[in-house]
This record gives sequence, C-alpha cells and structure tokens, in this order.
Amino acid sequence: MSLPVETQAVSHEEAAPAAVPTARGTAAALRGAGLLAVLAALVLVSLLGVWTGTRGLPFTDVWSALWHPDGSETSIIIHDYRIPRTLLGLLVGAALGLSGALMQALTRNPLAEPGLLGISLGSSAGVVTALAFLGVGSVLGYVWFAFLGAALASAAVYLLGSSGRKVATPDRLVVAGAAVTAVLYAFNSAVLLLNPSAFDQFRFWTVGSLAGRYLDVVYVILPFIAAGLFIALLLGPSLNALALGDQMGRALGVNVNRTRILGAVGVMLLCGAATAAAGPIAFVGLVVPHIARFVVGPDQRWVLAYSMLLAPVLLIGADVAGRLIGAPGEIQVGIVTAFIGAPVFLALCRRRKLVML
Repeated sequence: MSLPVETQAVSHEEAAPAAVPTARGTAAALRGAGLLAVLAALVLVSLLGVWTGTRGLPFTDVWSALWHPDGSETSIIIHDYRIPRTLLGLLVGAALGLSGALMQALTRNPLAEPGLLGISLGSSAGVVTALAFLGVGSVLGYVWFAFLGAALASAAVYLLGSSGRKVATPDRLVVAGAAVTAVLYAFNSAVLLLNPSAFDQFRFWTVGSLAGRYLDVVYVILPFIAAGLFIALLLGPSLNALALGDQMGRALGVNVNRTRILGAVGVMLLCGAATAAAGPIAFVGLVVPHIARFVVGPDQRWVLAYSMLLAPVLLIGADVAGRLIGAPGEIQVGIVTAFIGAPVFLALCRRRKLVML
C-alpha cells in the first residue's frame, strides 16, 4: 500500500537534510584517512633519511644502532649525523609548508610564498652581517642573526604596508615586501662583493642544505617553529572566512586586522627559523599548499594540516635523492627541491587554475 502524497513529501523533506551531514562526514573521513596515509609516508621517508647516506650501511645495522646505541662507528653516524639531519628536515619542511599555505591564504595570492614578504632576504642579510662584520662562522652562531634578520624584515614590511592611516591590505604588503627585498638584495650583493671571505662562507648557506647541522641547531629553532605551528593551525577557521573577502569575514565575526597580524607573526616565526637553520629552500612553500588544495579542496584547516605533513615528505625525500644521486658526495637539498618543484608547479598550473576558492 503506497503512502499518501503528503506523507511522501514529508518523508523526503526529513531525509534530505540527513544526507548533507552524511556526505560531510564521509568527506571528513576520507580526508582523515588521507592524512594518516601522508603521515605513514612521512615515517617511511624519515627512516630512509636515517638509513641512506654517503656511506652505505646495512639496514639491519642501522635498525640495531637506532634503538641500541653502543658507541660504534655506525651508531655515531646514525645518532650524531643522520638523526639530527632528519629531525631538521621534519621541522624545516613543516615550517616551510605551513608558512607557504599561510602566506597564500593571507594574501589571497596563489603565487605567494614566504620570500614574498622579504623574510628569506632578511635572513640572508642577517647571515651576511654576522659573517662580514662580526666574524661569526658557525651555523649555530649565525642562525640567531638569520632569525633576527627575518624578524626585522617582516616588521619593516608590515610597517611600510600599514604606513599612514591605511590598512595593511594584501596588495600593500606584497608591494612593501618587494621594496624591502630589493633593498636587502642590494645590501647583500654590495657586502659580499667587497668581502670575498664572507662570500665563500655565505655561498654554502645560501644554496639550502640540511648537511652539517646538529642537534643544537634543532634545539634552537624548535621553540620558534612550535609557536608558529600553533598560530598557523589556530587561524584555520578565520582564514576560511577571510577567503570570502574582508567584508564577509567581518560579517562572520572575524577580526581581520588581528588575523593578519597573527598570520604575519606565524609566517615570520616559521619561515625565519627554517631559513635560518637550512638556508633559503625554494619551491617547498609555493608548491606544497597547491598539492594540499588539490587533494582536500579549499578548506584552510585541512590545507594547513596536509601542508604541515606533505612538505617534510618532499624535503626529506629530496635530501635522500640528493645523497643517492650525488654519491659518493651529495647534492644540496635546495638544488633538488628546485628541480622537483619547478615541473610540479608547472603541471599544477596546466592542470587547473590557481585559485584560492
């Protein structure tokens, strides 16, 4: 016996809203499963980072030394060189991926990356100053100057972008970042041309590398990156509202100026610490957020989470590839990421429009 027409209509009306939460729950479950898959890939590539190197070691020896350090040569290689290098890759990769996603969301510019606000050149200027004028020669010594340079460059960009009575809009910040970058580039070039010894030391830092960094460098940047990660992940819902425009964001209850200031602080902490420790590494902060959006869509909460895990997979994988391709030497990770990132970015450009929504 069929139901009356009115009863059928009510049944359809009651069933329709229930389908929406079900679809959303399925999408969230798929995204969560994908995030776990990326996390598993990160664990795998980290193990490869500990296993591979310029000196080949059997995996059984590496696994034993990893859990039972005994002071042997293999144990020293694993614990003093490869584990710190892999941990640094994890931190720097996560910082670059998150700072890139944060930059693109704040400026609503799909081509934005951390260097757009002068942070990379600010770090470079700090290193150049330490090398040329203060005689600092160790990585642990000039990492502080690199971070200070990034902080000062970020502050200069924000002050210029909000000069007068105007608000620091994304367009003004980009223009101010271009101006600060030009000045810092001229400063670095002038100092290095007049100081060949500083240039010899600087060129090894500026290529971007994870080699030669020990646990003390990891300990230095860890608090700054942890603070930046907290700020970036906290801003996810606000960034979703800002993607609709400033006016719509305010209508949804978002404090636009506070979000931009916190976002700029987060980018400065993340990119400043990462660049200070490993040097300027190209394309990671630019490409990874696009890959994340391609996988999970425009929701910034998921984009940030995926970028935080995908970027270290790319960075450590590039570091492993550089060691394998360049054996018995190695190719610096900054060179490998440029070779990997450029074609991936071109493929993304051809496959879909670079939009934020």
